[in-house]
Amino acid sequence: MANAIRIHETGGPEVLRWESVELPKPGPGEVRVRHTAVGVDYADVYYRTGVYPVELPVIPGHEAAGVVEELGQEVSDLRVGDRIAYVTPGIGAYAEARVIEASRVVRIPAGVSDRGSRRESR
Repeated sequence: MANAIRIHETGGPEVLRWESVELPKPGPGEVRVRHTAVGVDYADVYYRTGVYPVELPVIPGHEAAGVVEELGQEVSDLRVGDRIAYVTPGIGAYAEARVIEASRVVRIPAGVSDRGSRRESR
């Protein structure tokens, strides 16, 4: 289980709900990522308000950074513990964790913060 922000109906910020969601095991070619940072895009406002139609309920968010927690079969170029980031055309990043295609993620280089391009100093 993980928590995620879900939208069950269109509207203002009050329709965003923090809920428990079931996470599947990663399938072939997938990884489970624990998010450390999630991008907030104006497109997410459009999903929430109904400007961009989407099947509800939905977890918004196209981009995030995090740590690989689990590998599905056929994933050989990543390891548990790798720091990664992704941008995907699919939504679902407003969550503590998610399962995503391994081909969508890139490793975050040492010295680059999960929260941006600033060097980690703390």
